[in-house]
Parts: sequence; structure tokens; C-alpha cells
Amino acid sequence: MTIDPQKLLNFRIPAVRQTVTPRDAAFYALSIGMGRDPTDLAQLPFVDPLRGPVAMPGMALVLASPGFWLGHPDSGVDPVSVLHAGQSMVLLGPVPATGEVESTTRVTHIVDKGAGKAALIFTETNIRDDRGTCFACLERTIFIRGGGGFGGEGEAPRSSPVPLAEGNAGLVIDLTTGPEQALIYRLNGDLNPLHSDPAIAARAGYRMPILHGLGTMGIIVHAILRGRLGYQAERLRAVQLRFAAPVFPGETIRTEIWNNGAFRASVLERDVIVADQGFFTISQDEGDAVS
Repeated sequence: MTIDPQKLLNFRIPAVRQTVTPRDAAFYALSIGMGRDPTDLAQLPFVDPLRGPVAMPGMALVLASPGFWLGHPDSGVDPVSVLHAGQSMVLLGPVPATGEVESTTRVTHIVDKGAGKAALIFTETNIRDDRGTCFACLERTIFIRGGGGFGGEGEAPRSSPVPLAEGNAGLVIDLTTGPEQALIYRLNGDLNPLHSDPAIAARAGYRMPILHGLGTMGIIVHAILRGRLGYQAERLRAVQLRFAAPVFPGETIRTEIWNNGAFRASVLERDVIVADQGFFTISQDEGDAVS
């Protein structure tokens, strides 16, 4: 269904306030699969409020979430046509495990790929702490199947070049997902039924409900923390990626990480790339190749 860009631009995406508690921080970490090894002491500060609390950097992706606002009838978008195409996260300060946070989200660009083709929606979310300081900026690319043909611009905004993933990866991290992963993850605030209802997933062309794109990204962020940072969460500065294919709950996500900060992820069971054009930056430390 062709989207109505004016209706979309007029739609008021709600600003959201959230009181973050240690329980929220632990729940997010558990929702992306941390804690599966009960003997891994490095993960305990993230999943046990008595040991932390320490917030996973990826938690910024769900804090004060406006939820699946494109599912609202006033957005003018068919919710079944919505796919998460890309995401970036820039951390300007530590992600709080306690306190008040507030998010504001706006549509920045709408791209028309042509009649019978897709539309792309670009949004920006800024998240502030209880002092009004912005600690995270999120940019999302949303793919609307069949949403084109409204006569808009056909070019996406330019982004910075991403370092290439060439040769063999320096690190390979495999992390499993559980069959209940999407059902748990959606309790972070994204209740899109594509991730829970088999009938709606079938209408969208999937054999079963799929894992949220941000759930996949959270698992990739976990792999980066584990492989490159020794769980020093405060050193992660930014992550960006393109979602290439969905993950089905129960699959194993393999993250390949290059020394220049490039990465990609695949699922072992189907040998399919699920995230590419990935890049992360970290604070410089002795011996690091990425800054």
C-alpha cells in the first residue's frame, strides 16, 4: 500500500519517559541471551542487580521506546509491510542503569523507490537523562514494502563510508538464541505481532515469528563486548549495521569481527548473512586498532 507522506509527517511520535531500575537493566541483558552460562562471572554485573547494576550499551536501543508506532492507523502505514532495514547507535555518555530517561523521535527523511516498490523512512531518536543531557542518538532506517509511488525523492541521505570487511575476520563469536527469544525481547517495548503471532508472520512471508532486528543487534553488541572489550561496556562508542535477513528464534548468530571495526553476522543453521555493512568504534586503549 502506497504510503501518504504528509500523514506520516503529521503523525506525532510520542515522547516517552521511563524510570529505569536495576531490574530493567538485568531484564534487557537476559532478553538478548546474556547469562546462559551461569559460571561466567564477567556477565554477572549485567544480569544480577546485586552485582551491578551495569547497563548493556545496547540497552540504549530500547530505553524510553515509543514502541511500534507505525502500527497506529494514523501513521498511514500497513504494519505488515514494515521491516527494519538499518540501525545506528551513537553513545555520547554512559547508559544509565537507574534514573529517569526521556526519548524524542522524529522522521527525518522519506524516500520513494517508485510505484510498486518500497518506501524508506528514516528516523532519529535522542535519549536524555534526568539532567537533560543527551547520552544516546539512534538512527533507524525502515523499509515499507510496496510503500512507494507517492512522488517523493528517490535518493537516500548520504552516510559516511563504512570500512570494508576484507580477508579473514580477526575474531569469530557464536551466540545462541532460544526459541522463546522474541517473546522475551518484545517485553522491552516493541509489541509488533510479527514477532509473536504465527499467522501475522505467515502473512508477511515467514514460516514463524522472527526475532526483532534490535534483538539481533543487541546480540551482536554482546559479541563485540565479549570479543573486543572484555565486557568493558563504557568503552563502546558507536555501532551501525544493515539488516540483511531475519533471524528465527533458536538459531545461532555468528559475529565476525575485523580489526578495523568492521563486522558482519550470519546464522549458522542456514548459512545466511543477517547483518552486514557493520562498523563499531570504541575508546582507544593500548593495543587497540579501532578508535
